[in-house]
Amino acid sequence: MTALSISAACLFDDAGRLLLVRKRNTLGFMLPGGKAEPGEDAITALIRELKEELNLSLPVQALQPLGQFRAAAANEPDTWIDASVFLARLPHPVSAAAELEELRWLAPGDAPPATLAPLLREHVLPLLWPAAH
Repeated sequence: MTALSISAACLFDDAGRLLLVRKRNTLGFMLPGGKAEPGEDAITALIRELKEELNLSLPVQALQPLGQFRAAAANEPDTWIDASVFLARLPHPVSAAAELEELRWLAPGDAPPATLAPLLREHVLPLLWPAAH
């Protein structure tokens, strides 16, 4: 099994909804973010990925750590991810860029999509909204 280190963000709009993204040619909905480039720490990688994927520039102080999690990768067989997950409020609307094909919003009482990434299903959503799980 391969392990990838990634950074991801739980981004919330003013209504308290969580932003989910789906990459082109995949089925799984996941958190925005991605792999670090050589020499990048988790938060630097996340800031770069959010700029590339959503045209979103967030200052470091806007990102609050949620935790470190290990889960099966959503789109890569025989691969685990070690994820550094952060929380932030969206300062403005965003749209899909780079490899993202679709954005979807998930409210606390909504049923999550069947194609939810393992990281979200197993770790993040139970922490964010324990009453719903």
